[in-house]
Amino acid sequence: MTRKTFAVDIDGTITENGGGIIHLEALSALRHLKNQGHNVIFVSGRSSVEAYLLSVFGGTTNIAVGENGGCITTGSNKHILLGDIKICKDALSLIQSKIENVVEKPVFPRLTEVVLQRTFDIESAKKILAENNFDVILSDSQYAFHINSHGINKATGFERIMKDLDIKPNDVIAIGDSETDIPLFDLAHTSIALGNSSELVKSKASIIVSGKSGDGVIEALDKLAPTFTES
Repeated sequence: MTRKTFAVDIDGTITENGGGIIHLEALSALRHLKNQGHNVIFVSGRSSVEAYLLSVFGGTTNIAVGENGGCITTGSNKHILLGDIKICKDALSLIQSKIENVVEKPVFPRLTEVVLQRTFDIESAKKILAENNFDVILSDSQYAFHINSHGINKATGFERIMKDLDIKPNDVIAIGDSETDIPLFDLAHTSIALGNSSELVKSKASIIVSGKSGDGVIEALDKLAPTFTES
């Protein structure tokens, strides 16, 4: 059997109804993959601490990429910071001075990014940042808006994991549902967009399933099972 590495988003992928409730059958299927000898690594817009805790209690690989690639957590107090939170906070101040209703989202503390409520027009904010030469990334995970420093995305963080664990791109399978997953799709040999993904996200995936969220994860794993269990 060739060991595969599954890079799995959390919100909208293994959660139910957008409420942050874990789809237990999907988590069980991912844990089964780990028990078979594969890597299952959460790559999320959430805090890497949240993702790491999910890996511990969920029985998957105890490594997490969080903050859309800006922070990696490998232990209870072991973090690798790839992003720069200062420039993200400066970008927030600028947006707040130009647009109303720009509010930070109450989330687990972030070490490398700023997380905002989806209460304003993101395209207007992007235009303001560009006009003021702010070299940051403003993205929409459907869970929240995120400000990350230049060059930071889910692929950035996951490439660091690949280097440390000697993982080859041909052995990576990415599963997600939002635009923030596209860089990871581009990196992975196999990319899977769930039924709740936008048309743009689906266009970037090598496989599209009809099931939404956790149901889609289970559908995808059933389709792939003959491939990643081959000797």
